[in-house]
Amino acid sequence: MILGVLIAIIAGLMLGLYALPEKYTKGYEFENTWGMMFFINMFIIPILAGFLFVKGFDSIVVNIPSDILWKMVFASILWGVGAMMWGKAINHIGLSLGFSIFIGTVILVGSLLPFLVEGLPPTNVFSIILIGIIIVLIGVFFNGKAGILRQNEDKEIQSIGKHKNSSMIIGIIIAVAGGLLATGFSYANAFGRPYLHEACQQAGNPEWATAVMVMIVIYVSGGFFVIPYFIYQLSSKKLWGNFSSVHTSKNLIFTFIMALLNFAASGTFAFAAYTLGSSGNTVGYAIFNTSCVAVAIITGLLTGEWNKTSSKPKVFLYLGLTAMIIGVVVIAIGNGMQ
Repeated sequence: MILGVLIAIIAGLMLGLYALPEKYTKGYEFENTWGMMFFINMFIIPILAGFLFVKGFDSIVVNIPSDILWKMVFASILWGVGAMMWGKAINHIGLSLGFSIFIGTVILVGSLLPFLVEGLPPTNVFSIILIGIIIVLIGVFFNGKAGILRQNEDKEIQSIGKHKNSSMIIGIIIAVAGGLLATGFSYANAFGRPYLHEACQQAGNPEWATAVMVMIVIYVSGGFFVIPYFIYQLSSKKLWGNFSSVHTSKNLIFTFIMALLNFAASGTFAFAAYTLGSSGNTVGYAIFNTSCVAVAIITGLLTGEWNKTSSKPKVFLYLGLTAMIIGVVVIAIGNGMQ
């Protein structure tokens, strides 16, 4: 159990850091940076990972039963829409709030969805896990309060990064809506993993290869919506010319790092969920996402997102972070009772 928790935390660390390079891109609008990142993230890296790390990759994909495949595809497309909205939310309200509000929504819904697929654990275990999730959500509430207080201190609502007139309220709404849709990731993983695990084992793959295989299906499916969306946005806003910027080579490196960290984080989470046992999708999901929020909040503080903010919003931010960490500990204790 301890190993699974550690793996989930490592996955959260990677996810918490994945959006950081976006702060250092130059000459690009949101659509350029995130469109490039998602293309690498959802098509190039997953397909390369499949051929490099999964024996019989093409055969496994071709033989996925249609009922399993289409349910995974549908849930993954919803996740793709949510992931795109997450990037937009971060662009509006910064790393700290973008992560905490989005991930808080994901934890609430995404941690409970696997129970619908796999069944409930014993009552005492479920009660402890549920208490932990509630504590995490209290932490998210505190983070949201911190954001509102920060907004009240800045009547001009200047956003973090390049878009100086973006609204924090709009960013919060986008983060919540994106979080709801992104829970399709949890469902797709819980529903598709059993078959893909068996198929990977029959092909002679190690245990961790299943996590890679699950992520390939989820990411490529999500890309079927996300990439056409960005193509449309780049065309309608006439932003294709930005790719000829003198900064493109450096921007490509930054977006590749973002894409790699994001995919690696998801694959590592999937392996953590397996390692944690019967409630791994729920427990691992909560630990994974809370860890990434903690990293994002700390990163946001270190990169100056809250430098001009008074102490009161920061107190709520710290309270939120503390509550989320306590909640994860409670969830881990509940999982250990099984």
